[in-house]
Amino acid sequence: MFCVNHHTTRTVSHVTGPLSPHSYQNDWDITEEEEGGSPTTAIKNQRAVSWGTATAAYQIEGGWRADGKGLSIWDKFAHTPLKVFEDDNGDIACDSYNKIDEDVAVLKQLRVNHYRFSISWTRVLPDGTTNYINEAGFSYYDRLVNALLAENIQPHITLYHWDLPQALQNVGGWENETTVERFKDYADLVFSRLGDRVKLWITINEPYNVAMVGHGYGVAAPGISFRPGTLPYIVGHNLIKAHAEAWHLYNDKYRAKQNGMVSITINSDWSEPRNPYKQEDIDAARRVIQFYIGWFAHPIFNGDYSETMKTIIRERSLAAGLSKSRLPEFTPEEIKRIKGTYDYFGFNHYTTVLAYPLNYGNLQHYDGDRGAGTVVDRTWLDSGSGWLKVTPFGLRRILNFIKKEYGNPTIIITENGVSERGPIDLKDYHRSYFYEKYINQVLKAHLLDNVDVRGYTAWSLMDNLEWATGFAERFGLFYVNRSDPNVPRVAKESVSLYSTIINCNGFPDPASGPHDCLKPGPEGNQRCSDSSSGGKNKPDTMIN
Repeated sequence: MFCVNHHTTRTVSHVTGPLSPHSYQNDWDITEEEEGGSPTTAIKNQRAVSWGTATAAYQIEGGWRADGKGLSIWDKFAHTPLKVFEDDNGDIACDSYNKIDEDVAVLKQLRVNHYRFSISWTRVLPDGTTNYINEAGFSYYDRLVNALLAENIQPHITLYHWDLPQALQNVGGWENETTVERFKDYADLVFSRLGDRVKLWITINEPYNVAMVGHGYGVAAPGISFRPGTLPYIVGHNLIKAHAEAWHLYNDKYRAKQNGMVSITINSDWSEPRNPYKQEDIDAARRVIQFYIGWFAHPIFNGDYSETMKTIIRERSLAAGLSKSRLPEFTPEEIKRIKGTYDYFGFNHYTTVLAYPLNYGNLQHYDGDRGAGTVVDRTWLDSGSGWLKVTPFGLRRILNFIKKEYGNPTIIITENGVSERGPIDLKDYHRSYFYEKYINQVLKAHLLDNVDVRGYTAWSLMDNLEWATGFAERFGLFYVNRSDPNVPRVAKESVSLYSTIINCNGFPDPASGPHDCLKPGPEGNQRCSDSSSGGKNKPDTMIN
């Protein structure tokens, strides 16, 4: 039995009638009141989601120069004064490079089915090329993969989570098309070493952030901001090509023998019109989505950039006196090669924004091309990150958008979570609230809207280096005591909530009475399972 905490009837006090177009206010869990007599509904006999959690190499591993590891762009960025809050860096981080047993132990405590982590490119290839293979680095990932499998936890590996080898950045990095071939070589090596045991792969994490945040705004490595109208589009173009080449490599050389799944992870907020009655706000919300998720999803899932992006950037480029569009063009052969390079839709999501039109004049910049400003509703709950407001309804909305826009692909949510700041408090009620509400929206999308969601991944397993905000913003289910030389992992209260959701495979129907999955300890290890399986407690899988 796959259960969803769904109330069949809702009353929304501040909406007097249905809005046209459909607005976020129609499904706003924070303010809606449950109508009396509307029970929680359990929906039975549905395929289950695989539950997991995630980290990234630079954020947790430490060992920045251990055993022959080379330098990455994040090593350089974090060691540059004033780039990271309080000059924090990942030199030690959570010391996961030396704590495989401890990390696997807390994963067992969570009862996850899969664990998403990334490979440090420079730990296995110190200069980014196959000229020298660092066997000590591969030994770490070999041992981690084997330890996970020994506990029946499926490894879900990201090849690139932002830590490009500095040696490649020195010759242009992602602006240089030769990096596409270097990435393909790197992927080939990792597939050959780990693919016999690893069946779930992500080529590149959040290409939007790599292109725009790292090469447009410049507030992440490599910290480039002086060509915001062209460089992000060039970098994004090469990231798409790199992903496609790695996918084809796996498809042609490894799939028949290894039988795994390879895709890219794309991130996006959901966007609603600030005023749902104004067409210009509706159009602005659509542009925000097309310039965010659509920038990378459209070429991979539909073929080529969207007409929205191509038309707007070309017209604004020509109006500024340029001879061609600032958005690079794919050749017909490249469009064909890129389209369809996915086995699932990897998706990271955190929050929602409200959009309105904003004219940047002749500014040749991504923001000017998008032509939209964004705000948030002041009543939305805050988090420890200024950009992250708690908006569960947006996740269901954007999952349905993906279903409609990109041909109903299988979706694995590869990140979703919430942060805190300030004094350490293990009673992280806000995180428990966040996961309960967001996961409920995922299950609604899956069970009520028939969105093909196969996996959910909480970000993050443990508090870690949150990029340019350092250790100040904490997304972890586990607190990491970095003042202790042993950097112990300590469970927050949200661990109990999330592990119970995993154990119950959703939310048990309260009308059926207390379910065994709610009991603590070994006697509570029975999953809320499909009766057709005989009630056997078998781990869920995303590969069916």
